[in-house]
Amino acid sequence: MNYLITILGPTAIGKTSLSIAVAKHFGCEIISCDSRQFYKEMQIGTAVPSNDELLQIPHHFIQNRSIHDTYSVGQFEKDALDLLKKLFIKNNIVVMVGGSGLYIDAVLKGLDYFPKISPDIRTELNQRVEDEGLESLQTQLKKLDPETYKSIDIQNPHRVIRALEVCLGTQKKYSYYKNKPKTARDFTPIKIGLDADRKIIYNRIEQRVDLMLKESLLEETKALFPYKDLNALQTVGYRELFSYFDGAYSLDFAISEIKKNTRRFAKRQNTWFKKDKKIHWFDYKTKVKEIINVIKEIIEESNYN
Repeated sequence: MNYLITILGPTAIGKTSLSIAVAKHFGCEIISCDSRQFYKEMQIGTAVPSNDELLQIPHHFIQNRSIHDTYSVGQFEKDALDLLKKLFIKNNIVVMVGGSGLYIDAVLKGLDYFPKISPDIRTELNQRVEDEGLESLQTQLKKLDPETYKSIDIQNPHRVIRALEVCLGTQKKYSYYKNKPKTARDFTPIKIGLDADRKIIYNRIEQRVDLMLKESLLEETKALFPYKDLNALQTVGYRELFSYFDGAYSLDFAISEIKKNTRRFAKRQNTWFKKDKKIHWFDYKTKVKEIINVIKEIIEESNYN
């Protein structure tokens, strides 16, 4: 039997170090499902594992794309499943790590099917964002599909446009197409979640942002500024600094906005993950050995049944 150990949780909680320790123990490789870490031009602002960490265990889907590439969660699902088939030949255990709930669900459960939508609708919505601002689309989505409005990152233009184009293109709610039966997976998922008191998470976030700035996040963002409208760059940490380079924010305000929006992002991550009752939760300070012992018990119980 094959097992995919998925390590998840809010940003800055310590997922990377745990995933490496677990992969070392089981002698397996790591798949990243952090949608922000796919892009080679984005390193500091996405908290990509260090070179030392990457050398300890083979990692996949880390900086393997360019911000100029179009890469969807559907493509990631296919690529990840194709890779898993190969990795399971070498070892019946693989570790997957990340905080992108949608991408995790895509691999573990499969994506929902959506009808094809006329590209003209997306073009029109993109133009509306330019002309009217994102708030106009958020208001329309809230009216057409309040369930989706509550469940997605409404500060992410890509997510809002995707949901709205389905509503407009099909005359049905985006949420209507969610949670249909999916294709069964040929592996058993083991979900390990890291968590902490909210104040601790927020403090860790602030420390990480400060560290990113010391590591030249400002310079990295400045180099990306000419491409600020690309979908890959519509993410916390870059958006705020783009506003600084545009002259809309002071640097201090941009930094405070990064911290605030990252805290909100972490809150949304936890809201998403807490709905899943199959996640085995651990405090972020739990000893690695204790977590590994629980994983081994789950595997043994699964084999016994």
